[in-house]
Amino acid sequence: MSENYSHILKYTGIFGGVQGISILVGIVRTKLVAVLLGTEGVGLASLFNSTIKLVGDSTNLGLSVSAVREISDAYEKNDAERLNHSIKLIRSWSLLTALLGMLVCLAASPLLNKWTFTWGDHTLHFVLLSPVVALLAITGGEMAVLKGTRRLRALAEISIYNVVASLLVTVPLYYFWREAAIVPVLFLVALVQMLLTIGYSYRFHPLHVSLSKLLLREGLGMVWLGVAFVLAGIMGSGADLVIRAYLNTADSLDAVGLYSAGYVMTMTYAGMVFSAMDTEFFPRLSGVPEVGARLNATVNSQIEVCMLLVSPMLVLFQMLLPILLPALYTGKFMPALGMMQVMVIAMFIRAVKLPISYLPLARGDSRSYLLMEGCYDVVVVALVILGFRYYGLTGAGVGITLASVFDFFMLFFYMRWRYQYKMSATVVRYIALQLPLIIASFVLTLSFVPTAVYWLAEFVLTVVSAAISLRILHDKTHLWEKLTERWKRIWKK
Repeated sequence: MSENYSHILKYTGIFGGVQGISILVGIVRTKLVAVLLGTEGVGLASLFNSTIKLVGDSTNLGLSVSAVREISDAYEKNDAERLNHSIKLIRSWSLLTALLGMLVCLAASPLLNKWTFTWGDHTLHFVLLSPVVALLAITGGEMAVLKGTRRLRALAEISIYNVVASLLVTVPLYYFWREAAIVPVLFLVALVQMLLTIGYSYRFHPLHVSLSKLLLREGLGMVWLGVAFVLAGIMGSGADLVIRAYLNTADSLDAVGLYSAGYVMTMTYAGMVFSAMDTEFFPRLSGVPEVGARLNATVNSQIEVCMLLVSPMLVLFQMLLPILLPALYTGKFMPALGMMQVMVIAMFIRAVKLPISYLPLARGDSRSYLLMEGCYDVVVVALVILGFRYYGLTGAGVGITLASVFDFFMLFFYMRWRYQYKMSATVVRYIALQLPLIIASFVLTLSFVPTAVYWLAEFVLTVVSAAISLRILHDKTHLWEKLTERWKRIWKK
């Protein structure tokens, strides 16, 4: 168990560190974009992003997920011939889905404009964004190749270069052209991401693409597995688009910008811990051959490490939100504060439920995955709209949090029935230790006043949460001894 903990902690640290660097660069980008575009500009970019993601998820045939499982299986079995054939197959299908996505976006541009906006004609914008769908499809295929073959260092480097390139591309264009630069920025950022990804992927696995009928027929099994992922992606992107479109029509583009800023900021910083999940945990879980004790142990260990790492971060984040929000955006974004504060609880729930949600993906059970995602999407749309209607943006945050609670219990009972998954007593104990601290931190924000008592109470909660996590991680991994040994080696050099 100690080795398993150390392995998870190592790669969570690597990708968490990468995410941390990305966040630091992203802070600069976010601040500048918020100043240059304002709430309306941020809202407009958010609507374009959500729509393009919906089209991409609708046409990529789920290859970014099913391909990881296909390649990971061949990689685990050290079958070089099958691995090379699988990579060739996936690249061929990725090219087809790229063309399909671009054509669908072109053809559906008038409808996308009608469904997304109630003012102006943005059809040409969607036409110009159609190549972005193709670029994202190719990037997704190559990312699957890197994940399946465990090219973790390459994935980390790509993440860093992407965020730096995004900063260099975004800020000058927004500075000179403001909202008129949104479409070019989305295209250039997608292009840079694709070029970086294929540069790494082709270096490890040179390009071989074939569109022969035999090869494409062989990929039908993988494609059928991905159909459910496509439908789930459509529902997820569709749910996000429905929420943002509702905010736009029921309130204004300012509300969309505030919601987008609050959602992205909350999700991004917790993502420091979650970033290793898709990159390292999913391929590793896919390599577990059968349902049973090993599968349960793999999931529970991941939950424990994620929860222990994210809890102190969330309490600290909760405490600093009144300062961080205007600092990272502008004072105009302060109406999103209440929404973000309640969503911190949702992020803790996400740390617990996310490893469980990977079980259907790892087992190739597309129907179960589709069922779980579909139920959550329906519930989150209903609760966010209901919450916003009565309590504004804070109500939307309450809706997201309640939907997360629903999703957790749904996943827990379904996975226990489907895969005999059992949450360990250790996980339950850690939840009982950390969740009350996060709830207490949130309760303090309800009566927020800038006094010494507030800051002292929040600081104490942060220290207690961090002390609990560090003590447990030390007992499990001998953390201090390893850090001391590493420091001695560095010092000797």
